[in-house]
Amino acid sequence: MMLGELNAIVAGGESEQVEFKKSTGQRTDAAKAVCAMLNARGGFMLFGVTDAGDMVGQQVTAKTLENVVRELRKIEPSVLLNPEEVTLSDDRSVIVIPVPQLGGGPYTYDGRPYVRQGPTTIIMPQEQYRRLLLEQMHPTQRWESQPAYEFGIEDLDHAEITRTVDEAIRRGRMEEPGTRDPEALLLGLDLIQHGRLLNAAVVLFGKTDRFMPHYPQCLLRMARFRGVTKSEFIDNQQARGHAFQLLIRAQRFMQDHLPIAGRIVPGVFERIDEPLYPPEALREALANALCHRDYGIGGGSIGVAIFDDRLEISSTGPLHFGLTPDDLLKPHASKPWNRLISNVVYRRAIIEQWGRGTLKMVELTRQAGLVPPEFEEQTGEVIVRFRPVGYELSALQEEILNVLAELGPSSIAEIVGSVEGAKRTIQRNLNTLRERGFVRLEGRGHVARWRL
Repeated sequence: MMLGELNAIVAGGESEQVEFKKSTGQRTDAAKAVCAMLNARGGFMLFGVTDAGDMVGQQVTAKTLENVVRELRKIEPSVLLNPEEVTLSDDRSVIVIPVPQLGGGPYTYDGRPYVRQGPTTIIMPQEQYRRLLLEQMHPTQRWESQPAYEFGIEDLDHAEITRTVDEAIRRGRMEEPGTRDPEALLLGLDLIQHGRLLNAAVVLFGKTDRFMPHYPQCLLRMARFRGVTKSEFIDNQQARGHAFQLLIRAQRFMQDHLPIAGRIVPGVFERIDEPLYPPEALREALANALCHRDYGIGGGSIGVAIFDDRLEISSTGPLHFGLTPDDLLKPHASKPWNRLISNVVYRRAIIEQWGRGTLKMVELTRQAGLVPPEFEEQTGEVIVRFRPVGYELSALQEEILNVLAELGPSSIAEIVGSVEGAKRTIQRNLNTLRERGFVRLEGRGHVARWRL
């Protein structure tokens, strides 16, 4: 690492991905921080930098580096970490440990797992530790690929299987198999293994009257609330069925309860009536919920909740593989929690491309003149929230929002460096966007970050 790169890292201050230690005498705490970064998105561990960000350096000998490496070897699973020495003067240097984003884990130091909470290192909560263990085992032990012992091919909707294959062929997403035998089609979709149906086949094609009591999670909850809270229902429904049935039921419920929004276009006499929310964006949110929810939770479901001021689509289970709600607003790798289910939904052309569903929702709402959807992870579920709020933004404000969508949480310096305009003008527009609910400011001083 060059001195200029080091200066840039130190200038950003301590954060979830950067930790300062004045000397290697603090290497035990440093190793805990490295462990925590391995359990998240990687980062940099710096020896020779004070908490205030002053690069004081330290004398570095072969013994110094050996002691650091010995401490890092207490991290399991074993990771190759290469401390680098950046010279400040003839006798003082900063030791930099680049921490890669590897995934996997959970990683432990001296038998305990750690996680970063902002610029602080803490022992990982048990629930998060269990989640990481589950993600590690997920490729071979995921719920959708387990045998459906209580189901046979006669318990599936054969017409829906045929419709799925026909549509996949029509869209060029599947070769003509030369048969419409249900068992052969399911084999082609990887939904039968070792002669047994998989759970994924039941979720996708199971007959409605066969879900209980073995698959209570194949449930859709729908409600239209009066006002903006859940205190009073206008309509409350539940439906059980396979994924394609639930998708249709949810769309019908929304059509029944969502008003049409009218707008006047300059130069056109007639009012143009359009749905309050873009139907394609809602469909994408529902498809995402069906594909990515955690079906292994027996009491889980998908929810559609309509309020006077918003619409929420929820699904049981957390975000996995290190994804955060902020990541969903920018390009991100697609790692489906239910790969078999997602693959069939893709072949059916309900989703167009893996990893772009959330970005497509953002694009569609903006095209409709609405604020982008909000993504939130609450205890035990993920929520996508749509609001019927139009906006009129200046070109500079749109540019600021686009930069934040691309960069994620950013300092004022990073925003100014990416947007044309004076710092004072950009700051004033950021404050305007904050007042309107588009952005928020987290932290203070050099660790302050703006985010959507």
